[in-house]
Amino acid sequence: MQHAGHGQHDHGGHDDQHHEGGHHGAEHGAEHGAEHGHHGPMKATWGVAASATLHCLTGCAIGEVLGMVIATALGWHNLPSILLAIALAFVFGYALTLRGLFRAGVTWRQALRLALAADTLSILVMEIVDNGVMLIIPGAMDAGLASVLFWGALAFSLLVAFLVTTPINKWIIGRGKGHAVVHAYHH
Repeated sequence: MQHAGHGQHDHGGHDDQHHEGGHHGAEHGAEHGAEHGHHGPMKATWGVAASATLHCLTGCAIGEVLGMVIATALGWHNLPSILLAIALAFVFGYALTLRGLFRAGVTWRQALRLALAADTLSILVMEIVDNGVMLIIPGAMDAGLASVLFWGALAFSLLVAFLVTTPINKWIIGRGKGHAVVHAYHH
């Protein structure tokens, strides 16, 4: 995934290294950001906001799907199913951010603070929206895992969550918060 805001720079493949296993020290992340003109607040472009939202959406989707699969297998009703899906969305959302920060050499305590600051509001909004959409689509929550209705409703709910959360992330990043706090470590 290319981080918008870096435009035409050729990073020789380290755009995805925080996801694929590249290791850079925290100092390198800060130097790399300064090398490309990231002094002060990160530029809040739509591309950067979409990238941050897609990152959160990935963790949320993993948690949502896993939560729904577990809840369905256990025969749970809507409320416990939603609560499990939300809890797992937060776990996986934070885990993806922590993974990149650990690979950048950030300590556990600092990584946890950064992940909480970067992802909490984004995941919260995403979870409210996508679970709300699932609840209002007739029969979606009661459809089984083999149902096209369930998977279609889930995909639609995640798309709506992405569309609602992206402008919020753009605003948050523009204020130097959210994904902006971990951006220097994602190189």
